[in-house]
This record gives sequence, structure tokens and C-alpha cells, in this order.
Amino acid sequence: MAEAGHSAGEYISHHLQNLTVCKKDGAWVWNECHGNFFAINVDSMAFAILLGLVLTGPCSAASPRRRRPASPAKLQTIVEIVVGFVDQSVRDTFSHPAKSLVIAPLAMTLFVWIFLMNSMDLIPVDWLPWAAKAAGIEHLRVVPTTDVNVTFAMAISVFILTLYYSIKIKGGWGFTKELILQPFNHWAAIPFNFALEGVSLIAKPVSLSLRLFGNLYAGELIFMLIALLGIYQLPLHFAWALFHLLIVLLQAFIFMMLTIVYLAQAHEHH
Repeated sequence: MAEAGHSAGEYISHHLQNLTVCKKDGAWVWNECHGNFFAINVDSMAFAILLGLVLTGPCSAASPRRRRPASPAKLQTIVEIVVGFVDQSVRDTFSHPAKSLVIAPLAMTLFVWIFLMNSMDLIPVDWLPWAAKAAGIEHLRVVPTTDVNVTFAMAISVFILTLYYSIKIKGGWGFTKELILQPFNHWAAIPFNFALEGVSLIAKPVSLSLRLFGNLYAGELIFMLIALLGIYQLPLHFAWALFHLLIVLLQAFIFMMLTIVYLAQAHEHH
């Protein structure tokens, strides 16, 4: 809910500011980093790392090295269902399942980690920022995937892995041929092929990151607009939260599946 004396625009603008730190005039400063390319969004990094640590607990429950009880706990059952679902998704995409031994754990990590980060959007927008303000922290954004730096970092990591496996599986010349001899296998079409394939290659991480960022950013904005209603926000908040839960889950699934598809394409010979 907007504080007294603050307009709706000021309220939303305040909630959209990250807790940042950067070096300015030789000294480290907080929340004075507008336009600084090297500014660090501390809140995004902190919540992303924290949720990554939370992820390791449930995932260790499904480790094959652990002794399994005769009747597994509910958490372990849920984790094993998710692991089985992700593993099957990878096997259905890869023509050679043996090649997916590294990809499946990566896909599992991305799916659950992004789902946890997205789920932070379901917490009422004022709760954690109010608690932070009481502790003397002026700005706090709790959804890492509404920070384009986080989504781009994950997408670029997937892009680097795609390039690595493309060169490893196909060789340097095989990868180069894909860039210059497709879709038209003629020397005269090399400039056109390279431009077309280059744009297609660069578009993968850009679309991967912006799709996740855009959907979660829009969802966060709607929660803020609902919060402006004050005490009357509760019915709308819970209604939108139920719908947004589908977006939270769907965006994690889409990011995971596109990662699997891109890495599967990197393993294919044309």
C-alpha cells in the first residue's frame, strides 16, 4: 500500500529500485549508481544465491548416494517426481540419451532454481521491503528474475554451453560450416548465410532472457498496482496470485525446455 504523502508513481518507482552498490570517486557507495554499468544489484544477487542454497537441500534428498527409507517423505517424493519429469524431458529431446548425462542435472537445476526465484513474486510486495526499511535498508527487490541482469546472466551461460558443445561435438570446422553454408550451400551465399545464422544464434540468449524477465516484471507491476488499493487489495491479490502461479511455473518450464532444445541442437550433425 502506498505510504501517506507518496503518489502512486512514486510508490511504484520506489519499489522498482534495486539495492545497489558501486564505486564512485574512489569510494563504495550505496544507491547512488544510476547509469553506472558496473553497479551491483546486491538484493538480486543475495536472493538468487540464497534460493540456490535452498535448492541444494531438497535435491540432495533425491541423490542416489543417499540411503532411501522404506516409505519416503513427502518432500523426497516430490523431488523424485520432478527429477523423473526433467530426466524424461531430456531423454525425449536427445536422440542419444548417453549424451544427456550432463544436460539433465543442468536442466533440473535451472528449472527448480528459476521456479524458486519466480515464486518470490507471490509474496505481498510490501512485506519484505517494509521489514528491510525497518532495518535501515531503503530499497529492496526480492524477485531476482525481475532483474534483467540475472536473466541475461543465465541465458549467456546457456549460450556459452551451446557454443562449447557445438564446437566439441562438430569440431571447429563443422561449427563454422553451419554458420556459413546454411541454409544455402554455395560459396556465393556465404555472407548472407553468415548474417542469417549469426542473427539466429545471438537471438537465442536474448529471447531466452527477455521472455523470462518480461513476464515476471509485468507480473510484479500488476501486484504493485493491486497493492495501491490498500485494504481492498486482498481479494484481487489472491486471485492474481493463483493465476500468476501458472506463469511462475510455466516460465521456469519454458526456460528449461529451450535450454534442452538448444543443447540438443548443439549435439546434432547437419
